[in-house]
Amino acid sequence: MTDTPTTQRIPRTEADSRSPEFRLAMGALGGLRQDLFHDAFAYRPLAPLADDGPVIRRLPARIRRYAVWTPHAIVVGGALLTLLIGSAVSYGIGLVTLVLAAVPAAAVLMTLVRPMLAFWASLASTPVLAVLGDAGDGWPWAPSTIASHLIVLTVVAARTRPRAAFWMWLLTGVYGLFAEDVLGNGYSSDTAPMMFVAAVSLLVVALAQVRRDAEREVAAQQSVTAVERDRRTLLEERTTIARELHDVVAHHMSVVAIQAEAAPYRVENPPPELEQAFATIRENAVAALTELRRVLGVVRAEDYEAPDAPQPTLADLDGLLGNVRDAGLEVDLAVTGAVRQLPPGVELSAYRITQEALSNALRHAPGASAKVEVSYVLGGLGVRIVNGPARGLVKPAPAGTAQRGLRPPLSTGTGHGLTGMRERVSMLNGEMTTGPTEDGGYEVAVFLPVTKDETA
Repeated sequence: MTDTPTTQRIPRTEADSRSPEFRLAMGALGGLRQDLFHDAFAYRPLAPLADDGPVIRRLPARIRRYAVWTPHAIVVGGALLTLLIGSAVSYGIGLVTLVLAAVPAAAVLMTLVRPMLAFWASLASTPVLAVLGDAGDGWPWAPSTIASHLIVLTVVAARTRPRAAFWMWLLTGVYGLFAEDVLGNGYSSDTAPMMFVAAVSLLVVALAQVRRDAEREVAAQQSVTAVERDRRTLLEERTTIARELHDVVAHHMSVVAIQAEAAPYRVENPPPELEQAFATIRENAVAALTELRRVLGVVRAEDYEAPDAPQPTLADLDGLLGNVRDAGLEVDLAVTGAVRQLPPGVELSAYRITQEALSNALRHAPGASAKVEVSYVLGGLGVRIVNGPARGLVKPAPAGTAQRGLRPPLSTGTGHGLTGMRERVSMLNGEMTTGPTEDGGYEVAVFLPVTKDETA
């Protein structure tokens, strides 16, 4: 006996059985309801402009205080224009003239607080004002209602979104055609030219909104990109520092382990306690070295190769300055104080900071001169690198400069070199100040504290 395959019928909901055209139409009606009917009476006052805009921020402070209300002044001006148009057209004197002039102006002013309600009020008042004013050949648009409705459409579209502007334009056209064909009584209509002018105005507003939204999105994306770039640069610099400290510490720990292992053989008949102490020292040094290498394996890239030579110190500054001079930067070195050997981390950081500052000078001030001041003081080490303003094109670096000790810059002019300097100074609890000089150059001043116990 064989089993025959059976198919299970999945019940279709009512929404699934509808045609795509029907769903599209329902979506369009939902958008119409959301844009024009939902919260149509909502109170939404027009906010003033930001005082840091590209135009307003260039104005004097006294004018800037009033310039932020420019949109409100434009709307009020449109209302006054509508009022003048309604008053200028002769419909007789009395209440009719007042209504024909005041109602369209009130619809324009309403856009400041209730924009969507202003659209409905302008559209609903149009047939009433056309009857009262005897629009004649302009049916169903009186001169004042044409001006007010165009202003209302433009202002409301600027305060909403392009889809709402399309719905307002479409409803205005539907009303105009209905009034022309059903209520026209043989009059000609101004609906066609009015719809053309409204379409042009709304198109300009929609394009301005799309451009503004795109600029905001690009600015937000650039801000996020800049933050991520700074964060990545900071992590890369920390990784570089960790690698360099590993090389320094690993060298000294290896020396400790070797000397601890060889020390008992330098003493004839050493006591067992001394042998055990040196064995313990060696075991701890080897364990610390192993743990250090294991931790550094997390941040060390797979293609990273440990340097063949020891990490540079302040004694290697002459070679660094020679490479910089070959690259076209005139640089002098001044050393003050009693020169002494400092902790390897301090000397390495001072060397790298000097190297990065000179690289920035080469990059940003071609043809300038620079001066490096190294000050050995009682509480630590001071390093000051100052360069003059750019005076010309930098001379290309000769071949082999990078191999002789001039490390490529950490950045290409985005300020990430300063980030690496600050990270090194912060690691050593030091202080750092940077900024332009009076002659148009740039200065980097660093102080790295060194306690008395740390001095070799």
